[in-house]
Amino acid sequence: MPEISKIQELIYEIEIEEVMTSRVITSTPQTSMTEFREILREHGISGTPVLENGALVGVISIEDLIKALAEGKMEDTVGQRMSPDIVTLHPNEPLIRAVDHFTRYGFGRFPIVDGQGKLVGILTQQDIVRGLLKRLEIEYHEEEIRRYRASHLFEDIDSDRTCIILHYAVVAHDFDRAGEASSKIKRALSRLGVPPQIARRVSIAAYEAEMNVVIHACERGEISVEIWPQEIVIKVEDTGPGIPDIEQAMQPGFSTAPPSIQELGFGAGMGLANIKRCANEMVLESPPGGGTFLRVVIFLNSH
Repeated sequence: MPEISKIQELIYEIEIEEVMTSRVITSTPQTSMTEFREILREHGISGTPVLENGALVGVISIEDLIKALAEGKMEDTVGQRMSPDIVTLHPNEPLIRAVDHFTRYGFGRFPIVDGQGKLVGILTQQDIVRGLLKRLEIEYHEEEIRRYRASHLFEDIDSDRTCIILHYAVVAHDFDRAGEASSKIKRALSRLGVPPQIARRVSIAAYEAEMNVVIHACERGEISVEIWPQEIVIKVEDTGPGIPDIEQAMQPGFSTAPPSIQELGFGAGMGLANIKRCANEMVLESPPGGGTFLRVVIFLNSH
């Protein structure tokens, strides 16, 4: 499945009203092309809607002006040169609809009208670009503020020992949601300002541990992540059958997953080995029939 970029996400979220130009420069059918040229020059625009008695009757652009100049007919009126075939958009429509319109029609601008057909704005491709950049800038600063606040939690809280704990339940054999907890952990660490290389190690270890719970637990398991000022501790417990030979299980490629699980692309036998590579410290306890307990420590100042 292809990844969705932030821009693609935003054009579905943002409504046209947020990016359109509300202060619309207009012309009338009686405006001469000479006057229209001055309107474009004065306002630095490339076209206008055409209104007659407040009603939208057409659209005229710089391309129409160039044709009038080339034909030596600047005495013509806007009404003679405008396009009466009007395609409009509504302010509450998502930006993706406007993008589709620009692609489909090739116009330079679209009038924006309300439910009664009254002109309330105009939209150009430049408006879309400016609106997207503005939203990206706003969201970037908001994210930076969240990260700053989160990364300074330990400094701002007066406590002898301060810890943030994340807790997730994992359901055995639920492969549709497998990896969901580790994705949430990675996102939380990013918002807390944890260095990306550390967040990646934690998320890989958490993912491999989560998959082991999904594959081997009898009913469910639990993952907790403790974020301390100097380290991150991952704790995983499940109700599985236990591991008869931990040393053997730590060998890359060794797997006790049944063939039906391996056919799904899981249980390749690299989980515990990958966790160990990510960890500064690792403790694994798994008595036969007694479930499994895993504790992984990753130092925040390690690379």
